[in-house]
Formats: sequence, C-alpha cells, structure tokens
Amino acid sequence: MNKEFPEAQIKQLEEKVKEVRRLIVKMLAQAGSGHPGGSLSATELICCLFHAVLRHKPADPAWPNRDRFHMSKGHCCPLWYAVLVQLGYFPEKELWTLRRLGSILQGHPDRRAPGVDVASGSLGQGLSVALGMALAGKLDKKDYRVYCLLGDGEIQEGNIWEAAMASSHYKCENLCAILDYNHYQIDGKTDEIMNLEPIVDKWRSFGWHTVVIDGHDIKQILQAFDEAKSIKGKPTIIIAHTIKGKGVSFMENVVDFHGRSPTKEEEQIALKELE
Repeated sequence: MNKEFPEAQIKQLEEKVKEVRRLIVKMLAQAGSGHPGGSLSATELICCLFHAVLRHKPADPAWPNRDRFHMSKGHCCPLWYAVLVQLGYFPEKELWTLRRLGSILQGHPDRRAPGVDVASGSLGQGLSVALGMALAGKLDKKDYRVYCLLGDGEIQEGNIWEAAMASSHYKCENLCAILDYNHYQIDGKTDEIMNLEPIVDKWRSFGWHTVVIDGHDIKQILQAFDEAKSIKGKPTIIIAHTIKGKGVSFMENVVDFHGRSPTKEEEQIALKELE
C-alpha cells in the first residue's frame, strides 16, 4: 500500500521546485553556458530527494553516517547547486560564479563544492561510483543509503550495465538509481539514436527492483523513494518519465536546450513563466 504524504509537505516541495527552476535559469543565463534541459527535467526528483528523503547535515557535509548522492549526469549540476543553496551548504552568491575560473561551482561537479563527494561528468561511470559507495557501506556495516541520478542517454553505455549486473550480484539493497527518462540526449531523441526499450524488462533482467513513475508528480516520487527503502536483497531503480526543459515552454522537448543556456531575453520570458 502506498504511503500517504501530507498535502502541506507536497505544497512546500512544489514551492521549492519552482524556486530551483528559477535559480537554474538565472545562473545559466549569467554564466552564458551550461545545460538547462536535463537540469529542469530532474528538478522534482532531486528536490524531493534532498528535502524529504536524504539523511544529511548541511553544516557537516562529511558527516560519516550521511546518505550518499552521486550525480552521474554531471552536466546537470546547476540543479544540484541550486538545491544545495536552498539547504544552506553555501551562500546563494556562489551560484552567480558558475563556470568561472576558480569558482567552487564548475560546469561539472567536483569536490570544491560542499556536498559533492566525487567529481562526475564523464558519462556512464556514475553507477559504478555509487556501487562502490554502497559496497563500502555494507562492508563497514553502515546503514546509509546511496542514490545515483542517471541520464537516459548515458545508459546506452556498457559501463552502466556492468555496474547494474554487479549491484544485483552483491545484493546492494542500499543502492537506489534514479533514471531521468526525458527521452532526449545531446544529438536528438534516444529512441532514434539508441533505443532503450524495453527499459523496465532490461533492468528487471539484471536483477533490479523497478518502479516506474511520472517524474514530475511529487506524490509518486515520494512513494517511489519510500518503496525503495523497503526492498531487501536487490537494488532499486526508479524510472522517472520526465520532460526535457520542464517548466519553460520554449525549452520543453527542444534538443537545442540540452546544452544551450538562455539568452538574457529568454531568461526574462522563462522567469515570467516560472512565477
């Protein structure tokens, strides 16, 4: 039976999501480069994870008993940075230094940013990193959980499936992958470049518990994370169907905005839509 969540909590998370989307647009327009499409598609997923699920301490990012998060699709780090600001990991003023030389907030995350454990951005490697964290937790007899955000384009790479096979072999029930299934990658639609379907059957055949949701429905997201915690003896993947560029009409399902930042004029239009 699905757990019910208070409407007040849902409303609060919806406001967090809206604020994060605005910050993403503003920081990318300021930087003049970056990746809005995938940052906007995964906003609900990461807001719910950090605000309602993840065990962590912003004042002590290296707290040993924290849950771990790894953003495999590292080019979407503006989303992560905005959420970390909301939680107090570092001041908002740092967002306006995105992608500048010497900034703690680079175009792909690295450990200069408080809250980032491992650098990422070379696609296809993140699930292996998360698996290593999960295995370390089991070996150290720690009860922390590990979450890993994957892009749908990157799961066309073989490294992902090797890690998927190993994760189930070692019964990593403390590992939860989240697939931002927005159906686009930098060169176009995933089903035209390298079709991923039948995606659910593939993950199940690799020994994973699978949950399929609308990745913009906060109740479904919270229920999926709750279900993942109850699974024993195998890892879980949440396959979240999302919209590339969600929330900004002229960015939605437009492949160009995978890696093109908004102009100053587009920024103002987008912010108006996100009010």
